[in-house]
Amino acid sequence: MFNNIPPITRNIIIINVIVYLVSNFLFTGLYDSLVAYYPFSPLFRSWQVISHMFMHASFAEPGGLMHILFNMFTLFSFGPILEQTLGEKKYLILYFLSGLGSFFLFNLWNFIEVQQLVSSLESLGVNISEIYSRVSINIAEYSTFHAPNQEAQGLSDQLYTTLRSPMLGASGAIFGVVAAFATLYPDSKIMMMFIPIPIKVKYLMPIVIVVSVYLGISGNGGGIAHLAHVGGALVGWILARIWKKHLYRFN
Repeated sequence: MFNNIPPITRNIIIINVIVYLVSNFLFTGLYDSLVAYYPFSPLFRSWQVISHMFMHASFAEPGGLMHILFNMFTLFSFGPILEQTLGEKKYLILYFLSGLGSFFLFNLWNFIEVQQLVSSLESLGVNISEIYSRVSINIAEYSTFHAPNQEAQGLSDQLYTTLRSPMLGASGAIFGVVAAFATLYPDSKIMMMFIPIPIKVKYLMPIVIVVSVYLGISGNGGGIAHLAHVGGALVGWILARIWKKHLYRFN
Protein backbone atom coordinates (compact mmCIF):
# COMPACT_ATOMS: atom_id res chain seq x y z
CA MET A 1 0.00 0.00 0.00
CA PHE A 2 2.83 2.39 0.86
CA ASN A 3 4.27 1.97 -2.64
CA ASN A 4 0.99 3.26 -4.08
CA ILE A 5 1.48 6.67 -2.43
CA PRO A 6 2.73 9.28 -4.97
CA PRO A 7 6.52 9.80 -4.74
CA ILE A 8 6.69 13.29 -3.20
CA THR A 9 4.25 12.51 -0.40
CA ARG A 10 5.90 9.14 0.18
CA ASN A 11 9.40 10.62 0.36
CA ILE A 12 8.34 13.43 2.71
CA ILE A 13 6.83 10.86 5.07
CA ILE A 14 9.98 8.71 4.87
CA ILE A 15 12.28 11.67 5.59
CA ASN A 16 10.16 12.74 8.57
CA VAL A 17 10.23 9.23 10.04
CA ILE A 18 13.99 8.84 9.49
CA VAL A 19 14.75 12.23 11.08
CA TYR A 20 12.47 11.36 14.01
CA LEU A 21 14.21 8.03 14.64
CA VAL A 22 17.73 9.44 14.22
CA SER A 23 17.15 12.50 16.42
CA ASN A 24 15.43 10.47 19.15
CA PHE A 25 17.49 7.31 19.32
CA LEU A 26 20.87 7.88 17.63
CA PHE A 27 21.91 11.54 17.80
CA THR A 28 19.73 13.30 20.37
CA GLY A 29 21.90 16.42 20.19
CA LEU A 30 20.40 17.13 16.76
CA TYR A 31 17.26 18.56 18.35
CA ASP A 32 18.81 21.89 19.32
CA SER A 33 20.39 22.26 15.88
CA LEU A 34 17.40 21.33 13.72
CA VAL A 35 14.40 22.88 15.51
CA ALA A 36 13.71 26.53 14.65
CA TYR A 37 14.38 29.28 17.18
CA TYR A 38 13.29 32.89 16.96
CA PRO A 39 15.43 34.41 14.17
CA PHE A 40 17.06 36.97 16.49
CA SER A 41 17.79 34.44 19.23
CA PRO A 42 21.45 33.46 19.71
CA LEU A 43 20.33 29.87 19.15
CA PHE A 44 18.98 30.47 15.64
CA ARG A 45 20.77 29.00 12.62
CA SER A 46 19.82 29.66 9.00
CA TRP A 47 19.12 26.02 8.10
CA GLN A 48 16.47 25.81 10.82
CA VAL A 49 14.04 27.59 8.48
CA ILE A 50 13.84 24.30 6.55
CA SER A 51 15.00 21.66 9.04
CA HIS A 52 12.27 22.42 11.60
CA MET A 53 9.68 21.08 9.14
CA PHE A 54 11.10 17.58 9.66
CA MET A 55 11.34 17.71 13.45
CA HIS A 56 8.65 16.60 15.89
CA ALA A 57 8.15 16.48 19.63
CA SER A 58 10.53 14.13 21.38
CA PHE A 59 9.52 10.52 21.92
CA ALA A 60 10.16 11.06 25.64
CA GLU A 61 7.61 13.89 25.86
CA PRO A 62 3.92 13.24 26.56
CA GLY A 63 2.22 13.05 23.19
CA GLY A 64 5.55 13.15 21.37
CA LEU A 65 4.84 10.06 19.28
CA MET A 66 1.31 11.25 18.53
CA HIS A 67 2.71 14.50 17.12
CA ILE A 68 4.46 12.84 14.22
CA LEU A 69 1.81 10.12 13.79
CA PHE A 70 -1.00 12.67 13.47
CA ASN A 71 0.98 14.86 11.06
CA MET A 72 1.98 11.95 8.84
CA PHE A 73 -1.53 10.52 8.84
CA THR A 74 -2.94 13.90 7.79
CA LEU A 75 -0.36 14.21 5.01
CA PHE A 76 -1.14 10.65 3.92
CA SER A 77 -4.86 11.52 3.82
CA PHE A 78 -4.68 14.75 1.80
CA GLY A 79 -1.28 14.75 0.10
CA PRO A 80 -1.74 12.08 -2.59
CA ILE A 81 -4.86 13.71 -4.04
CA LEU A 82 -3.17 17.10 -4.28
CA GLU A 83 0.04 15.65 -5.68
CA GLN A 84 -1.91 13.96 -8.46
CA THR A 85 -3.98 17.09 -9.11
CA LEU A 86 -1.19 19.66 -9.07
CA GLY A 87 1.71 17.57 -10.29
CA GLU A 88 4.93 16.90 -8.41
CA LYS A 89 6.56 20.31 -8.97
CA LYS A 90 3.65 22.45 -7.82
CA TYR A 91 2.91 20.12 -4.94
CA LEU A 92 6.51 20.38 -3.72
CA ILE A 93 6.35 24.17 -4.03
CA LEU A 94 3.09 24.17 -2.10
CA TYR A 95 4.51 22.08 0.72
CA PHE A 96 7.70 24.03 1.32
CA LEU A 97 6.25 27.51 0.76
CA SER A 98 3.51 26.65 3.26
CA GLY A 99 6.20 25.62 5.73
CA LEU A 100 8.03 28.91 5.14
CA GLY A 101 4.78 30.87 5.53
CA SER A 102 4.23 29.06 8.80
CA PHE A 103 7.68 30.07 10.04
CA PHE A 104 7.23 33.68 8.92
CA LEU A 105 3.85 34.38 10.51
CA PHE A 106 4.74 32.65 13.77
CA ASN A 107 7.94 34.65 14.11
CA LEU A 108 6.33 37.90 12.99
CA TRP A 109 4.10 37.63 16.05
CA ASN A 110 7.13 36.62 18.12
CA PHE A 111 8.92 39.74 16.91
CA ILE A 112 6.06 41.97 18.05
CA GLU A 113 5.99 40.30 21.47
CA VAL A 114 9.79 40.43 21.88
CA GLN A 115 9.91 44.13 20.98
CA GLN A 116 7.22 44.86 23.57
CA LEU A 117 9.12 42.89 26.21
CA VAL A 118 12.42 44.59 25.39
CA SER A 119 10.83 48.04 25.55
CA SER A 120 9.24 47.28 28.92
CA LEU A 121 12.44 45.80 30.34
CA GLU A 122 14.59 48.72 29.20
CA SER A 123 12.19 51.13 30.89
CA LEU A 124 12.64 49.11 34.09
CA GLY A 125 16.42 49.31 33.84
CA VAL A 126 17.06 45.65 32.95
CA ASN A 127 20.21 44.78 31.03
CA ILE A 128 18.86 43.08 27.89
CA SER A 129 22.30 41.87 26.77
CA GLU A 130 22.55 39.76 29.94
CA ILE A 131 19.42 37.88 28.96
CA TYR A 132 20.69 37.25 25.42
CA SER A 133 24.09 36.10 26.73
CA ARG A 134 22.42 33.57 29.01
CA VAL A 135 20.25 32.33 26.15
CA SER A 136 23.42 31.58 24.16
CA ILE A 137 24.54 29.22 26.92
CA ASN A 138 21.24 27.39 26.41
CA ILE A 139 20.81 26.09 29.95
CA ALA A 140 17.34 26.41 31.43
CA GLU A 141 18.62 26.82 34.98
CA TYR A 142 20.18 30.15 34.04
CA SER A 143 16.80 31.82 33.68
CA THR A 144 16.87 33.64 37.05
CA PHE A 145 18.03 37.24 36.69
CA HIS A 146 19.04 39.97 39.08
CA ALA A 147 16.00 42.08 38.27
CA PRO A 148 15.17 45.26 40.24
CA ASN A 149 11.63 44.11 41.09
CA GLN A 150 9.14 41.29 40.64
CA GLU A 151 7.67 42.76 37.45
CA ALA A 152 11.08 43.00 35.84
CA GLN A 153 11.86 39.44 36.94
CA GLY A 154 8.70 38.10 35.34
CA LEU A 155 9.29 39.95 32.06
CA SER A 156 12.92 38.85 31.99
CA ASP A 157 11.95 35.21 32.40
CA GLN A 158 9.30 35.63 29.71
CA LEU A 159 11.83 37.04 27.22
CA TYR A 160 14.31 34.32 28.11
CA THR A 161 11.70 31.63 27.52
CA THR A 162 10.64 33.13 24.17
CA LEU A 163 14.23 33.21 22.92
CA ARG A 164 14.78 29.59 23.97
CA SER A 165 11.44 28.13 22.82
CA PRO A 166 11.67 26.52 19.38
CA MET A 167 9.01 25.73 16.82
CA LEU A 168 9.09 22.32 15.20
CA GLY A 169 6.94 20.00 13.17
CA ALA A 170 5.47 19.53 9.73
CA SER A 171 2.10 20.98 10.82
CA GLY A 172 2.55 24.35 9.09
CA ALA A 173 3.37 22.74 5.73
CA ILE A 174 0.57 20.20 6.18
CA PHE A 175 -1.94 22.93 7.02
CA GLY A 176 -1.00 24.44 3.66
CA VAL A 177 -1.77 21.11 1.99
CA VAL A 178 -5.13 20.83 3.77
CA ALA A 179 -6.04 24.45 2.94
CA ALA A 180 -5.18 23.88 -0.72
CA PHE A 181 -7.33 20.73 -0.70
CA ALA A 182 -10.22 22.70 0.82
CA THR A 183 -9.82 25.35 -1.89
CA LEU A 184 -9.74 22.90 -4.79
CA TYR A 185 -12.32 20.48 -3.40
CA PRO A 186 -14.55 22.64 -1.17
CA ASP A 187 -17.51 20.28 -1.17
CA SER A 188 -15.54 17.25 -0.04
CA LYS A 189 -16.71 15.88 3.29
CA ILE A 190 -14.36 14.70 6.01
CA MET A 191 -14.78 13.25 9.46
CA MET A 192 -13.10 14.94 12.41
CA MET A 193 -12.27 13.48 15.79
CA PHE A 194 -15.12 13.98 18.30
CA ILE A 195 -17.47 15.06 15.47
CA PRO A 196 -19.67 12.10 14.48
CA ILE A 197 -20.90 13.50 11.16
CA PRO A 198 -19.04 14.36 7.92
CA ILE A 199 -18.49 18.09 7.35
CA LYS A 200 -17.66 19.87 4.11
CA VAL A 201 -14.12 21.25 4.22
CA LYS A 202 -15.27 24.67 3.00
CA TYR A 203 -17.11 25.06 6.31
CA LEU A 204 -14.64 23.30 8.57
CA MET A 205 -11.44 25.04 7.45
CA PRO A 206 -12.54 28.62 8.27
CA ILE A 207 -13.60 27.48 11.75
CA VAL A 208 -10.21 25.85 12.32
CA ILE A 209 -8.40 29.01 11.16
CA VAL A 210 -10.46 31.37 13.35
CA VAL A 211 -9.89 29.18 16.40
CA SER A 212 -6.16 28.96 15.61
CA VAL A 213 -5.87 32.75 15.30
CA TYR A 214 -7.63 33.23 18.63
CA LEU A 215 -5.50 30.65 20.44
CA GLY A 216 -2.29 32.00 18.89
CA ILE A 217 -2.95 35.64 19.78
CA SER A 218 -4.48 34.99 23.20
CA GLY A 219 -1.57 32.85 24.31
CA ASN A 220 -3.87 29.97 25.26
CA GLY A 221 -2.32 27.60 22.74
CA GLY A 222 -1.05 25.06 25.22
CA GLY A 223 2.41 24.93 23.68
CA ILE A 224 1.06 24.58 20.13
CA ALA A 225 2.21 27.10 17.50
CA HIS A 226 -1.29 27.93 16.25
CA LEU A 227 -0.17 30.98 14.25
CA ALA A 228 2.28 28.74 12.43
CA HIS A 229 -0.70 26.67 11.30
CA VAL A 230 -2.45 29.84 10.12
CA GLY A 231 0.63 30.95 8.18
CA GLY A 232 0.86 27.61 6.39
CA ALA A 233 -2.86 27.55 5.62
CA LEU A 234 -2.75 31.10 4.23
CA VAL A 235 0.02 30.22 1.79
CA GLY A 236 -1.76 27.01 0.75
CA TRP A 237 -4.99 28.91 0.14
CA ILE A 238 -3.26 31.62 -1.93
CA LEU A 239 -1.37 29.14 -4.11
CA ALA A 240 -4.45 26.98 -4.67
CA ARG A 241 -6.48 30.05 -5.66
CA ILE A 242 -3.81 31.02 -8.20
CA TRP A 243 -3.39 27.54 -9.65
CA LYS A 244 -7.10 26.73 -9.66
CA LYS A 245 -7.69 29.25 -12.46
CA HIS A 246 -5.37 27.37 -14.81
CA LEU A 247 -5.65 23.83 -13.49
CA TYR A 248 -7.99 22.48 -16.15
CA ARG A 249 -7.16 24.88 -18.96
CA PHE A 250 -5.89 22.16 -21.30
CA ASN A 251 -8.32 19.42 -20.31
